[in-house]
Amino acid sequence: MWNQVGSQSISGTPRRSAGKWKKATLQILPCTVSQLLSAPEISNDTFAVCDRELNQVSVVGVIRGLSPFKTNVQYSVDDMTGPPLNVKQWVNKEDCAAMADASPGTYVKVTGSLRNFKGQRYLMAMNIHCIEDMNEITSHMLEVVQAHMQLTGKVYDVNMNTSLPSLSGSYSSGHPKGLSTIQDQVFNAIRKSSDHDEGISLNDLKTQLHFLRMTDIRSSLTFLLNEGEVFCTIDEHHFKTTGYN
Repeated sequence: MWNQVGSQSISGTPRRSAGKWKKATLQILPCTVSQLLSAPEISNDTFAVCDRELNQVSVVGVIRGLSPFKTNVQYSVDDMTGPPLNVKQWVNKEDCAAMADASPGTYVKVTGSLRNFKGQRYLMAMNIHCIEDMNEITSHMLEVVQAHMQLTGKVYDVNMNTSLPSLSGSYSSGHPKGLSTIQDQVFNAIRKSSDHDEGISLNDLKTQLHFLRMTDIRSSLTFLLNEGEVFCTIDEHHFKTTGYN
């Protein structure tokens, strides 16, 4: 379990001398694909989740496709939290037999490091193993929730929604309750642009959240509009947040 591997290193994590990012000491951080695609890049091939630099991460998902090459195999792994994540694994002759089982439609657990090549993020896999017990999928999601609860001090559900009270008994000021991960990403992108009179346009929102599908952005906007968290400004394609600026 994750807490057996790295939870004891959280409280004593030192800060980088150059800024707000805390130095990663966790050996492996369980994550969702959406979190990896939206993680801020703080330097070349260095990313952060919950203000911690990422070391190694693990994701669980189904293989949607693969492309074998002479020296590596590239996979498309989907955990249904966002667009599929590209995964690359270097191979040699000894690996070939083990790779045969990792075919499209197979659930796998991938451990590796997040990388960025020409603006495209991918996971450089240290290990890929096929999942035979479907309980491992549920176990991974629970580990994701547990890890991020301890890192942020918030309480999440298995969909990574912060709809429950935080561990301190209150929510961060200036933030609505009960948003899903995608809705939260859309809301924050709009809030960052709310100092402009016209807010943010749908096209700019799509550009900022390029890792999300347009259908997910539109559905999140519909939810936020219906909940009164955002409103249209100069037309129906420009948005600002209400009361959280």
